[in-house]
Amino acid sequence: MNLLITGGTTFVSRFAAEYFISEGHAVTVLNRGSRPQVNGVTLIECDRTQLGDRLRGIRFDAILDITAYTEEHVRTLIESGVLFDDYLLVSSSAVYPETNPQPFKEEQGCGYNAIWRDYGMNKLQAERYLTRHVPGAYILRPPYFYGIYENIYREGFVFDCAMQDRPFYLPGDGGMKLQFFHVRDFCRFIDILLEKHPERKIFNVGNPEPVTVKEWVTLCYRAAGKTPAFVSVDKSVVQRDYFCFHDYEYVLDVSRQSSLMPETIPLEQGLAEEYEWYREHPDSVYFKKPYMPYIDQNL
Repeated sequence: MNLLITGGTTFVSRFAAEYFISEGHAVTVLNRGSRPQVNGVTLIECDRTQLGDRLRGIRFDAILDITAYTEEHVRTLIESGVLFDDYLLVSSSAVYPETNPQPFKEEQGCGYNAIWRDYGMNKLQAERYLTRHVPGAYILRPPYFYGIYENIYREGFVFDCAMQDRPFYLPGDGGMKLQFFHVRDFCRFIDILLEKHPERKIFNVGNPEPVTVKEWVTLCYRAAGKTPAFVSVDKSVVQRDYFCFHDYEYVLDVSRQSSLMPETIPLEQGLAEEYEWYREHPDSVYFKKPYMPYIDQNL
């Protein structure tokens, strides 16, 4: 296939560019050229909101829009004159109000989420614009991505704690649930959608089973060959000051995904792979939030 991937230089979009190149596809990436490019891609260098005629008349088998965060991002791409057969948008689980019954299902109503605020609403407006103008487009709603090239200080924070033999400061009893999706499974699922073209267009994606915070931290430490000693932190302490996730538990129903892709990478396996990569690339996270100094000074 001839694919257009928005982004292509960081985390999910970079992994996707490498994945589809390795599968033998022709990959064009759209980004500002501010970071190193994946070997083998064709670069269209510009801000996606200022495309001009750069894409006019160019045909792609599919657009993988991984870096759209607003309606404007989708609109400027569709109005650019680019030609395509399939359009796939990476949205977010943040489009579901936190008050919805869980697990969240695709047919539920979407709207404002008090945890994610504008981020969720901007994603939802991007979805709605796309479905109005490209009725056959696919929309994916993931939970937390993980894997190599991770550039947010999540697994890296826990890996750093493990490598420094620090005890881990856990929110409460660590029972809050998290749901993850490996970037390789994400790419595998895109392959399936483009091959099978299922009738349904909106998919929650992710591992079928969530894990508790305590289980996730334990697996991160295990990847580093360590066992964590836990310190419980009272709920009166602002969680985001010392921990890398919001105090927000949610679970997605991914049965639609599972009907097409029954198996996902076991979390322990994926975290072990990410640890080995992170150990060699500790600077992959652009901003490491000062969780450790806060813990040392306040907890």
